[in-house]
Amino acid sequence: MTSAATKVVSFNLNGIRATLGKGLAEWIRAENADIYCFQETKIDDSLVEKLRAEFPDYHAHFHCATRKGYSGVAILSKDKPLEVRSGCGHADYDAEGRCIRADWDGISLINSYYPSGSAGSERQVIKEAFLDYMYDWLGPQLESRPELLHVGDFNICHQEIDIHHPERHKGVSGFLPHEREWMTKLIAAGWADTFRQYDSTPDKYSWWSYRSGAKSKNLGWRIDYQLAGKALQGRLISASLRPEVVMSDHCPTVVEFNNQ
Repeated sequence: MTSAATKVVSFNLNGIRATLGKGLAEWIRAENADIYCFQETKIDDSLVEKLRAEFPDYHAHFHCATRKGYSGVAILSKDKPLEVRSGCGHADYDAEGRCIRADWDGISLINSYYPSGSAGSERQVIKEAFLDYMYDWLGPQLESRPELLHVGDFNICHQEIDIHHPERHKGVSGFLPHEREWMTKLIAAGWADTFRQYDSTPDKYSWWSYRSGAKSKNLGWRIDYQLAGKALQGRLISASLRPEVVMSDHCPTVVEFNNQ
C-alpha cells in the first residue's frame, strides 16, 4: 500500500445493482477507502465488465456464483493487488461464489460470504459443513500470510451482546451454541474481532430484518466481521460500524491499519 494507512470497508450489499441505484458509487467516492469488500453481489460473470466501469478509480475483482442473482463476493482496491485468487478450493462453495482473496505488500485479505442456515435444516447442514471447512482452510492461509485480514458476512452472532434480546434467539440459526463456539475457536486460533477491540457496548449491530421496523427499533444482529491476524493486530488504528449508511439490510464495517 502506498499511503500511510489502509482503510478497509466490508459491506453485504444484498445486490450490487440495487445499491448502485441507492448511491453506492457516490458513497464509495465520499468514503474514500483503500479497499472495499462486498458480499452478496448477486450478479453473474456476464455483468462483471459492465460493473467494473462503475468504479473507475478502483481495481475491481469479482467471484460470482454460477446461479444467477445469488451470492457472490468482490474486492475493489485503489492499489492493484499482487495476486487475486477466487474461491477456497472446494467445488461446491466456489460454485456459490463464497470467497475471494487478494494480496498486497504488507496486507492480505480474504473476503467471504458464509452461508445462512435460516432457510431450513438442509441449508443449516451446508452452513455447518462450510464452517468446518473454513476453519481448516483458514489456518494455513494465516500461517503463510500473518498480515491477513478475514472479512465478510459470517451469519453468526458471537456473543449475547451481538444480538437483540438474546434470550429469544437461543435456538435460532446464527445464534446456535455450536455456531458461537466455532467463532470462539476461530478467534482463539489467532484472529482478533477488530470491532470489539474498540467498542464493548451493547446495541451495536450490522444487520436488521426488513420486517416489523427492525432498523428503526434497532432490533439487530452483528453478523459482519473484520478479523485481523496477529501481525495486523498491533497496527490497528480504528474499527467501527456504519448503521447510518442505508443501502442494504446490512451496514458497512470499517477498519484502519497503519502501514509498515
